[in-house]
Amino acid sequence: MIDLKALRDDPQRFIDGARAKGSDVDIPRLLELDEQRRALLAEQEQLRSEQKRIGKEVGPQLGKLKGQLKKASVDELPALEAQVGELEARPAELKQRIQQLDESIEAIDPEWRTLQLHVPQPPDLDVPVGATAEENIEIRRWAPEGWDWDADWQTNRGFAARTHLELVDELDLVDFERGVKVAGSRSYALTGDGMRLHQAILAFGMNHITRRHGFRATSVPVIVREQAMTGTGFFPGGREQTYHIDADSTPGPGQDLYLTGTGEVGLMGLHADEILDADSLPLKYATVSTCFRREAGAAGKDTAGLYRIHQFDKVEQVVVCRADEAESREHHAAMIGIVEELLQALELPYRLLQCCTGDLGMKNADMIDIECWIPGRGGEDDAGRPSGEFGETHSASRLYDFQCRRLNLRYRGEDGKTVFCHSLNNTVVASPRILIPILEMHQQADGTVRIPEPLRPYMDGQEVIGG
Repeated sequence: MIDLKALRDDPQRFIDGARAKGSDVDIPRLLELDEQRRALLAEQEQLRSEQKRIGKEVGPQLGKLKGQLKKASVDELPALEAQVGELEARPAELKQRIQQLDESIEAIDPEWRTLQLHVPQPPDLDVPVGATAEENIEIRRWAPEGWDWDADWQTNRGFAARTHLELVDELDLVDFERGVKVAGSRSYALTGDGMRLHQAILAFGMNHITRRHGFRATSVPVIVREQAMTGTGFFPGGREQTYHIDADSTPGPGQDLYLTGTGEVGLMGLHADEILDADSLPLKYATVSTCFRREAGAAGKDTAGLYRIHQFDKVEQVVVCRADEAESREHHAAMIGIVEELLQALELPYRLLQCCTGDLGMKNADMIDIECWIPGRGGEDDAGRPSGEFGETHSASRLYDFQCRRLNLRYRGEDGKTVFCHSLNNTVVASPRILIPILEMHQQADGTVRIPEPLRPYMDGQEVIGG
């Protein structure tokens, strides 16, 4: 939810921001409705004030006149009754007009609220303008010692790379056929060392973020009310990607529920409608949760296997901090640094991408994607093997007060006034997608896979898969 006062003060900033994000929300119409609504509220407030004043003045006068009516002569009655009627008429008129204003406000409210929910967070001025992810800008890249970005896999490692689809089949790590039999397309069943590696990376990610970086481990619901999805900015725009549980389809009274696509929804929803102590900030939470996404419209060979699936597990980090842009930027950089530490420990080549305005989504003022190098992606080389390509594995977002306004999440400032918090989020690790670069980058010439050292303690010291 955007700041309406900021919108009134500088509407062009929001109009330009919506255009840069590819949003066609009608901001002039919102401003028109907002002006009408404010005028109606102002009139209503004035009438209520008059209503109170008249109530104080008329009460004693009516009491006096009604007392006189009891003693009045036949000749005096018409004049006294007229006075009583006049005094009683004005409050009735005010009451009727206030009710009419209520009805006018109620008629405006649905469109007014809907338009507000569709106005995106304007991108920061230093975010590059662009229409799609193709216009994102590489910031930097990293690779372990010995990896040459200018050479192909064969030159780097001395043997032809297998794709993760080949590796999981040969090493019996995933059963796609039976997963599809149970749940349909984009489903899978991790088996044997595939499941153990999956559990290992999640445990490593959770320990990395909580023990090394002080985030508070927290479990969250993954089936949530609509308010949680709207409050975190995933609705109204993301309904087509969300699994919906209709209240009418379940026994007993209830309301519609939704399966979350990220632990961010539950973590941010924990403090909805709360006023936090300023001294308690920043709140730094981490969760591991099962996530569900419909992946509507996704297609292509690079979505095959474990890359784009309906159900996965993710370690997520969330920060709620003071309403200070510099502080938000510091947290953003720190969260990205945490993930870089993790990927470097796993010896996975990666790059950081500055997302352009058209790739930020509804709620972000800025977003940095982290993509791991995946040898089994991309076009085919002269030998008919994939040439390798980056694939997104992490995304770090800075939202300022956009989510917190929708969630009514505030803190009390030094002057005693309440202020909407800022929020940020980032993927720590999402699996089984992260298994793709792990398996492909650590495969060996004999078809086995070397387990990265940080994961070995979570696999009882096992060093290799296969063989």
